[in-house]
Amino acid sequence: MSFNPRQFREYIIRPTLKYIEAYSENAEELLMLTAAQESHLGQFLHQVNGPARGVYQIEPATEEDIWNNFLRYREGLESKVDNLRILNYTVVAEMEGNLYYATAMARCMYLRHSELLPDKKDLRGMAEYYKKYFNTIKGAAKIEDVFDNYHRYC
Repeated sequence: MSFNPRQFREYIIRPTLKYIEAYSENAEELLMLTAAQESHLGQFLHQVNGPARGVYQIEPATEEDIWNNFLRYREGLESKVDNLRILNYTVVAEMEGNLYYATAMARCMYLRHSELLPDKKDLRGMAEYYKKYFNTIKGAAKIEDVFDNYHRYC
């Protein structure tokens, strides 16, 4: 069972991005596309045979890298993301069960890059941006699968 896409957008993505001051309609749509591709919008919270966790399937090593090499240099953003953590949760538990934190971390993965986000109406551009900056060239995702999953789950 996946999340209801309208509710996930309205009650998780949008308020999180507004709270960390990184909201745009394009960013909202990109995170919907990312969650649809990575976990079928919440159907999988643990990567099969892999370390990735949560609705965005972020690996613990990637989460640590975001903190060490991105957030620590952005005091305001660092503080806001840190405020989304649940006291005494492990990194794995945060990524699997704390949708606000996982959403903030997914947005930070994209914020690390200076290239502007594609327009939300440009699905191919969104999929290519996701592939380049989130899944990476080494990742298994194919653009056609991203389209299919976006239409199926969003």
